[in-house]
Amino acid sequence: MTPVLLFVLGVVFVAIGIAASIALHEVGHLLPAKLFKVRVTKYMIGFGPTLWSRRKGETEYGVKAIPLGGYVSMIGMYPPNKEDGSVRPSSTGMFQTLATEARSAAHEEVGPGDEGRVFYRLPVWKKIIVMLGGPAMNMVLGVLLTAVLLMGFGVATATTTISDVSKCQVAAGETVDPDSADCRLTPAAAAGLRPNDRVIAFDGKSVASWDQLTEWIRASAGREVAITVERDGTRVSATVTPVLSARPVIGTDGRQETDDAGNLRYQDVGFLGIGSQTELVAQPASSVLPVAGENIRQVAGVVFNLPARVVGVAKAAFSEEPRDPNGPISVVGVGRVAGEVAAMEEIPVQSRLAALIGLLAGLNFALAVFNLIPLLPLDGGHVAGALYEGARRRVAKLLGKPDPGAFDIAKLLPVTYVVAALLIGMSALLIYADIVKPVNLFG
Repeated sequence: MTPVLLFVLGVVFVAIGIAASIALHEVGHLLPAKLFKVRVTKYMIGFGPTLWSRRKGETEYGVKAIPLGGYVSMIGMYPPNKEDGSVRPSSTGMFQTLATEARSAAHEEVGPGDEGRVFYRLPVWKKIIVMLGGPAMNMVLGVLLTAVLLMGFGVATATTTISDVSKCQVAAGETVDPDSADCRLTPAAAAGLRPNDRVIAFDGKSVASWDQLTEWIRASAGREVAITVERDGTRVSATVTPVLSARPVIGTDGRQETDDAGNLRYQDVGFLGIGSQTELVAQPASSVLPVAGENIRQVAGVVFNLPARVVGVAKAAFSEEPRDPNGPISVVGVGRVAGEVAAMEEIPVQSRLAALIGLLAGLNFALAVFNLIPLLPLDGGHVAGALYEGARRRVAKLLGKPDPGAFDIAKLLPVTYVVAALLIGMSALLIYADIVKPVNLFG
């Protein structure tokens, strides 16, 4: 297939995955709501004009034109006015109008016999379960996709088979013409090692892994040692003398470390001049949760610093500054990354598919963590409102005061609209940045 077709297939694959993740997020709200007997009037994927819908029982299920989200409509999301138990016309003030209109919309479908099926009458713990159902579903999806990635496809792991042999000894940041007189042969080239040789012994010790071999090479600078490789089914022995060379210091996250001033760190270690071939190695089930937990931690770090990172994206979008590859991206950026991964024909199909599944796992973790932010209209905002209601009722009980009743979260709608406007603005900025200054993940 052509690179263009592969690019399109990658975008389509991730687009379907995102749509499914959003749909299942809403299922996470739908199921507990129905379990707790709340009347759910609509389950919709997307926004805008309805493309297709079908009513089953008391719920209308459908798909809308703009596939950038979804929602579940439950009757009685907001309590009525305390004064008369009904929805009053707006009196004065914009904020009062917003709250009144929200209550009106929440109660417009409440009919006879529905009084006990409204959302606001649920106990606090049930409200929390309903609102956490969506993020929990994304967490489960993220863990399942991580399990498929680790246990089904495996993790790219360095083997003891040589992928390439450097001809010349080159200092960090320098280049040397291999055919020039300035080329000093690396110990591996001088010893006649070749790509596809499998190292089976070093310094008289059997080699079990690439990491083990690397550690021994680094510790053998200036000392002549024996090395044995398997080449086309035959064992070949040679001697090598690893040279002292400045190599990058790599942290536990796989990235090169820097000092306090931001300069890259190097250390003098033994150098041979060989690279390792990698292969996908299936991981045990015990590795899934730790890897998922690390992904969630990284996503939470991005979300926690989101304002500063968005400012960084804005600076990059409107200047010559490069984009932070670890910063936030929009659905446009995600689609572009998916397309680029799918179009990398030099990488095996299995590895490309694994990368796309890993991308979807990360997106689900991001959806879960982002929706837990305690601000309306996000799920975390509704959870915060329910927790406040529970605390208010507990305090009233301890003080011997009457039950204050359900917290009228409609009063927070002005904040909701401000947050919604900011989210829309952030999305527009990220989309613009992903078009004019896309993240470069592949160098």
